Amino acid sequence: MPNTQRPPDLTQSAPLDDPTTLSVSALEDHLGFWLRRVSNQVSARFTREVEAHGVSVSDWVALRRLYPDAEVSPSALVESLGMTKGAVSKVIDRLEARGLAVRGRRGDDRRQQQVSLTAEGRALVVTLARLADENDAVFFGHLPPDAHAALMSALRGLCATHGLVAVPIH
Repeated sequence: MPNTQRPPDLTQSAPLDDPTTLSVSALEDHLGFWLRRVSNQVSARFTREVEAHGVSVSDWVALRRLYPDAEVSPSALVESLGMTKGAVSKVIDRLEARGLAVRGRRGDDRRQQQVSLTAEGRALVVTLARLADENDAVFFGHLPPDAHAALMSALRGLCATHGLVAVPIH
């Protein structure tokens, strides 16, 4: 059963110069501890699944971002993924080398690059999205729908409150 006690009131604790009497909260008293424990396992399992298909999680995230559009500019990928230009360029290079995406020019302007998925890339997105759904089911499928919705809402709220917009790729 989880510990539902509030952390101790440290304003009433012994002086900081006496570590033998200072009240210290347990690791398990922190939401961050539990979030990290779950997140590490969810991420590790999904990483293994994705890598079994020859791509990294950052490749998967870029593939998924490219999926709904006919073509996307590298700068749009930088903005939507929260990655650096160099990181996005490396991801695109890897996707091109695997035949999953192609770079092209937009019209007559040679400076305007666009990236689009190949048929193989589009098919891989469908496969990997299924794996992402299965991974969620493994870890969160036991939650009743209202608990699932509440957890999703709380996590989205935390992201909004703290301005967490970068897509997790590690």
